[in-house]
Amino acid sequence: MKPIRVVCGIIWNARKVFIARRKPEKNLGGFWEFPGGKLEPDEDSILAIQRELHEEFGMNISNIRFFSSHIHEYETFAIELLSYECEFESASFLLTDHDDYVFVRIEELTGFKIAPADKFIVTTLMNAL
Repeated sequence: MKPIRVVCGIIWNARKVFIARRKPEKNLGGFWEFPGGKLEPDEDSILAIQRELHEEFGMNISNIRFFSSHIHEYETFAIELLSYECEFESASFLLTDHDDYVFVRIEELTGFKIAPADKFIVTTLMNAL
């Protein structure tokens, strides 16, 4: 199966990283994730992460840099997850797809129910400590 291309942000603020919990009625409801979303056809991935974070949180970011890419297969579909580290600038935090958010230290991520595709990022961040 051809993977769906998805971007996510590893958003830093004061040495903590931003994660958000998906609303219960959404796909993967209750899981915490590095937020982002699907790329539009022919959309640049950096523009996509800026768009998605602005749509979902009213968030502005800066210093965007590639972090990783990996493919995760769920039962009925697969995603290619392109992750980007960036710096938090500002946000209105009007939530659309999420019901909670938090900035946490990397070591604290193990205490959250992380979305399966995002576990690769958590492991990579933890190994870099």
